[in-house]
Amino acid sequence: MSKIKTYEEINQKLKDGKAVVLTAEEVSKMAQEASPEEIVEKVDVVTTATFGAMCSSGAIVNFGHSTPPIRMEKIRLNGVPCYEGLAAVDSYIGATACDPDNPTYGGAHVIQDLLEGKDIVLEAWGKGTDCYPRKHIKTKININTINELILFNPRNAYQNYNVAVNTTKKMIHTYMGTLLPNLRNATYSTSGELSPLLNDPEFKTIGIGTRIFLGGTQGFVVWPGTQFHTTRPKNELGVPVTNAATIAVMGNLKEMSPEYIQAAYYEKYGVSMFVGIGIPIPVLNVEIAKRVSVNNSQIQSSVLDYGTVGTPKLGEVSYEELRSGSIKIGGKKIRTAPVASLSKARKIANELKEWLETGNFEISKPVQMFPQNTSLKSLKETEADHD
Repeated sequence: MSKIKTYEEINQKLKDGKAVVLTAEEVSKMAQEASPEEIVEKVDVVTTATFGAMCSSGAIVNFGHSTPPIRMEKIRLNGVPCYEGLAAVDSYIGATACDPDNPTYGGAHVIQDLLEGKDIVLEAWGKGTDCYPRKHIKTKININTINELILFNPRNAYQNYNVAVNTTKKMIHTYMGTLLPNLRNATYSTSGELSPLLNDPEFKTIGIGTRIFLGGTQGFVVWPGTQFHTTRPKNELGVPVTNAATIAVMGNLKEMSPEYIQAAYYEKYGVSMFVGIGIPIPVLNVEIAKRVSVNNSQIQSSVLDYGTVGTPKLGEVSYEELRSGSIKIGGKKIRTAPVASLSKARKIANELKEWLETGNFEISKPVQMFPQNTSLKSLKETEADHD
């Protein structure tokens, strides 16, 4: 009978300093000579990681009350608009929101500036009420003066993502970077065999309540991410070959590091934010051992033409090919470049490994598993009613 481990058993081994923890890359290498049965016997936890641009990110901020108090109905942080419909002095600043007068500076930059201890100009307006009489305030805040600064990202850590190319004669600017005309470059994201959701493609261990590495500190998976799609096409190993599931994550930004939360600006596209995420996967059984053994040659991604309406698919390539520096599409050799950092993902996986080995982090069993057989709806354009 195949060996089966429990979360409790693995956490006790972690506490005792007896657990074997490997990164996903290390397990992929081990799998070249060891069977899944041997891996489940020898390895307790596998660390996965990614560091890439995750536009669906942002922070909840509580500024505290002024004297006299104000009900903030319009809020700007360093000129960047924040959502004001939460409460009198609560706000949500989205990573991709930008200063209308300076579109290269956005919410991600405000978050990074706060993390770096810089002062931020807060300006807010309200209509004035009996209990909130003030109508305007302009002051400076920083990470120490505000009450809460909570990272809440509705969609992070995509389970695979497309490869972007451009077949047209015109250079285009996208969230996948600048795409040169006539298939002169290809860009791709995710960290391949290190990528968290590719090591647990059926979400046997990742769910609501999973404890993770988030931005340099402990965070949690709090919900399936938006655009959570589990019925995308898969290869013979059950790995999605295009962008599929996602996770929503949350953590205390005051404890995070600007090394793992970084603002970015994509030319003629806009602002985004790079987020560092690491997820430990407990090797509970042989099936999970098989999943964490996946390597770059076994993970394919779809090549899409971002220059053509409908982004038609031109083929599939493996991450091994993408990492080689070039791929072939229609007989043409195309140079490749990542828009996510593999070196930073490796650093996260190793840092999480160290946390686990030193007893500073434990694995957590999800309080609820993710839904299965989900798909997406598109936005239909219909004629508006005119009264």
